[in-house]
Amino acid sequence: MSQPRSAYGLALLLAAAGGAHFAAPRVYDTIIPRALPGRPRMWTYLSGATELAVAAAVAHPKARRAGALAAAGLFAAVFPANVKMARDSRHRPPAYRTAAYARLPLQAPLIWWALRVAGRAGVPAGSRTSWPARSRTS
Repeated sequence: MSQPRSAYGLALLLAAAGGAHFAAPRVYDTIIPRALPGRPRMWTYLSGATELAVAAAVAHPKARRAGALAAAGLFAAVFPANVKMARDSRHRPPAYRTAAYARLPLQAPLIWWALRVAGRAGVPAGSRTSWPARSRTS
């Protein structure tokens, strides 16, 4: 996938996920870890707004590197909510339980994707031969 398409794909995924927090907040309220202070809805909206802001940064070429690094951090930060969702799904229908557990290993490729976008940010397409970039000093 080309560098801009990969970045825009990541931005679209983040924007869709962020928008979903506002469109269906109850779904997200239930997976907020109880250890977090405050009401779950506050965390639902805060995480949705964060995903939208990170999506905008990833979509903008000048902010892409910082946005993609923030996306990688965000994907890691929401992992406890995914674990809670999986644990809470024990008594749910099999399809729901399967989806909840399937989310867990998906975080790793999402983090990798974000780091790849960050590593390629600001580098003209076709000028890379390997990733990650290594500085060359002579």
